[in-house]
Amino acid sequence: MEQRRVLPTQATTVLTTGAGVPVGDKLNILTAGPRGPLLVQDVVFAEEMAHFDRERIPERVVHAKGAGAFGYFEVTDDITKYTKAKVFDRIGKKTDIAVRFSTVAGELGSADTVRDPRGFAVKFYTEDGIWDLVGNNTPIFFIRDPFLFPSFIHSQKRNPQTNLKDPDMVWDFWSLRPESLHQVSFLFSDRGLPDGFRFMNGYGSHTFKLVNAQGKAVYCKFHYKTDQGIKNLTVEEADRLVVKDPDYATRDLFQAIAKKTFPSWTMYIQVMTFEQAEKCSFNPFDVTKVWSHSEYPLIRVGRFVLNRNPENYFAEVEQIAFDPSNMPPGIEPSPDKMLQGRLFSYPDTHRYRLGPNYLHIPVNCPRTANVCHYQRDGPMCMFAQPSHLPNYYPNSFTSPRESPKHKESTFLSSGDVDRHDSCVEDNVTQVRDFYRKTLSPEERQRLCENIAGHLQDAQLFIQQRAVKNFSDIDPDYGSRIQALLDEYNAASGKKEPLHNYTRHVSPKTQ
Repeated sequence: MEQRRVLPTQATTVLTTGAGVPVGDKLNILTAGPRGPLLVQDVVFAEEMAHFDRERIPERVVHAKGAGAFGYFEVTDDITKYTKAKVFDRIGKKTDIAVRFSTVAGELGSADTVRDPRGFAVKFYTEDGIWDLVGNNTPIFFIRDPFLFPSFIHSQKRNPQTNLKDPDMVWDFWSLRPESLHQVSFLFSDRGLPDGFRFMNGYGSHTFKLVNAQGKAVYCKFHYKTDQGIKNLTVEEADRLVVKDPDYATRDLFQAIAKKTFPSWTMYIQVMTFEQAEKCSFNPFDVTKVWSHSEYPLIRVGRFVLNRNPENYFAEVEQIAFDPSNMPPGIEPSPDKMLQGRLFSYPDTHRYRLGPNYLHIPVNCPRTANVCHYQRDGPMCMFAQPSHLPNYYPNSFTSPRESPKHKESTFLSSGDVDRHDSCVEDNVTQVRDFYRKTLSPEERQRLCENIAGHLQDAQLFIQQRAVKNFSDIDPDYGSRIQALLDEYNAASGKKEPLHNYTRHVSPKTQ
C-alpha cells in the first residue's frame, strides 16, 4: 500500500490545542516537581485525554466493517421519460458520489472474506439534495416484513449468554421463516464469497418509484453491474485470507484506486408500470423476490467510477451516513414494506450514533443544493441559521417556503388495516428456478456442501426443519443436504439432546 509522509519544511507548523492555542511542550506532563503529582491546570494534557477517551463512536449495529471510496456518476442513456430526477436530466451529466462497501453481520474488526452479504451503499450529491441508494450485492433479502428485522439481526449476531456465534440461532430463525430460502441459497452459493468489492454487482434491492416531469409514475429496481467482471473466492481461499489478510477486500479497493486502476459499474433500471404491478403473479414489492429480466428487461442508465480514496477513514467512511429516505424529487418509495421500515430506522440510527446534526458532517452534507429549513440547535450544530429569521413555520417574513412543484406523486391505497401475515406468500418458486436453472450442476453441489457444512453445527431438530424447507424447493436440494448431514452427524456422533426446547445452546457454544 502506498504510504505518504509529509516532509519537514523550513517553516515548521506550530503545534496547537484544538482551540488553536500554541503548545510549548507536548512531551512532558505538568507536575509539582519532577516526582510530584500532576496539576489540574495542565489543560493541554486534559484536552488530549478527554478527546482520546471519546475517539470511538458506537459501531454500526449491522454493516460495521466497511471500506469507502469516492468518484462520480455519469449519465450515458436518457431515462427522462421515467423520472424528473435532476441526477439523470441529460446525457453526459456527472454527479459526485461516495460509496461504502461492507459486510453485514460481523463486528468492526471482523474479516472481509467471511460468507456474508456485502453492503453496497451509494451517496449521490445531487443539486436537489442527497440521494442515498442503499442496497447489497444481492437483489433480494432474507425477510419481507421490517417487524422481523431486529430478531433477524439478533439471530446472526452473538449468543447473549456465550457471546459466541451460534448456528442454532441462525438456522432456527431461517428454518422458521421460509421466505429466507431465496437469500440463503444466494448466500451459500459461490456468490456468497465475492473476491473483494470490485468484482461484485450491486443492487438497490427494494422496489422504488420513478416520477417524470408530467407526474406519471412507474415502479423501478436499480442494478449496478461490475465492469471488472464477477469473481468469487473458493471456500479454501476465503478461509486462508481470514487468517492471512482479514482486510483483503479493503486493501484491494484502496490499492487499486491508489494505482489508478479505477473500478467502475454500469447502472441499469428495471421498470414496471402500475398496471403491470396489479397483474403481477407475485407481490412486486416483496424484497425476497426478483423481477424477471425477460419480462422487465434491464435499461442502461449510466456508469459510476471510483477514483479517490478517503483522506481520513474516520471522517469520510466511519462517519458517512446513508439514509434511504433521502430521495430527491423524481424518486420516491414504493409500498415495499422493508423499504418503508428503513425510511425510519436509518436516520433514527444516525441520530443516535452520530448525533441529531449528522448531516452537518462534511461527508454527509449536500454539496450543490441550497439547504434551507427550520431545524435549529442540538449537539454538534456546525451551521448557524441567522437568529433574526423565524424558527417556526408558517410565518409572515422572508424565509424558506415550500415548493408545490416538488410535492410527492399521488397514489390510491385501500385495504383492511391489519397485521397481515406475509409468511403465507410463495416462498419457493423463484428459489426453485435459481436452483434448477441458474446454477450449474457443479454450483449446485457446492451450494449443498456449503449449507451442510454450516448447518451441521445446529441441533438435529433444526437441521430436520431446514432440510424440509430445502426439499420443498426441490427434492434433490433437500436430499443432497441431508446426505451430507448424515455423514457429518455420524462422524461426530451427534444425537438429539433430551431436554425441552425452551433454550437451545449450540454444541459449539456449550
